[in-house]
Amino acid sequence: MKQIILPVLSAKSRKPMSENILIELKGLTKRYGYGDTETFALKDFDLEIRRGEFIMIMGPSGCGKTTLLDIIGLLDRATRGEYILNGEDVAGISARRQAKLRAKKIGFVFQNFNLIEDLPIIENVALPLVYTGYTKTSRLKQASRALARFHLQEREYYYPYQLSGGQQQRVAIARAIVGSPEIILADEPTGNLDSHSSHIVMEELKNIHEEGNTIIMVTHNPALTVYATRVINMLDGQIDTDVKTVADANLPQPISVKIKRKKKKAAEKAALEAAIELPEPSTKNPTKSKKAESRRKK
Repeated sequence: MKQIILPVLSAKSRKPMSENILIELKGLTKRYGYGDTETFALKDFDLEIRRGEFIMIMGPSGCGKTTLLDIIGLLDRATRGEYILNGEDVAGISARRQAKLRAKKIGFVFQNFNLIEDLPIIENVALPLVYTGYTKTSRLKQASRALARFHLQEREYYYPYQLSGGQQQRVAIARAIVGSPEIILADEPTGNLDSHSSHIVMEELKNIHEEGNTIIMVTHNPALTVYATRVINMLDGQIDTDVKTVADANLPQPISVKIKRKKKKAAEKAALEAAIELPEPSTKNPTKSKKAESRRKK
């Protein structure tokens, strides 16, 4: 009888799971007000995001860009619809569970930097690690390594007001990646910067993306789309155009996914070799065996 293997289903999403799909949004709607004052920031919004994509979301003010980013970042909840993250429907989970997922999987970069003015930058960068169980010493060590990546280790104990706008945004990016999240959400990260600082920040985001991180960025600047693998234009809470500039097969993959695939291939190879039982070589002389058989018959 032919064996039929059914796809593995998530307990909550009830959908076939794929290691390449990171985020699925289905029928996502965000409504404000009721009756005559009812407005929709998002309406029946569908989107599928693969690991390793660098998505830029554009559109006029009020089209729902920031609302979408807040919902993906678990900072806001949709009125209705599905939000599936890594195969788990997170739209209706508890606020505590959302906070844990946010701390573990998502890093944020904001237009206004959102740094705490009375904390040195090393402590600003270490803040996302407070909820991860690390000791303060461990948190500061990780923050120091993140700042060193952006050549800011000599300013670890400066305060935000002592840095330029470009330096503050690089601190914000260091804070976003300090916990090694899968997803980086950036809301107009170059909006308050001059062209030179914007270029530096975008190059840093490009480097982070090339390491396999998924980046979703809101921008009004069409010149920045050269960094994207996919450009989405929104209008009235829905997708107006969706253009991929890089094939899915060419997207960078995180090291964890590469290791997982390598282990999977090795396991499949081992299972295949174990299933093939080769006959042991015979030590008997076939000629002698035939003569002995002939004598027994006689």
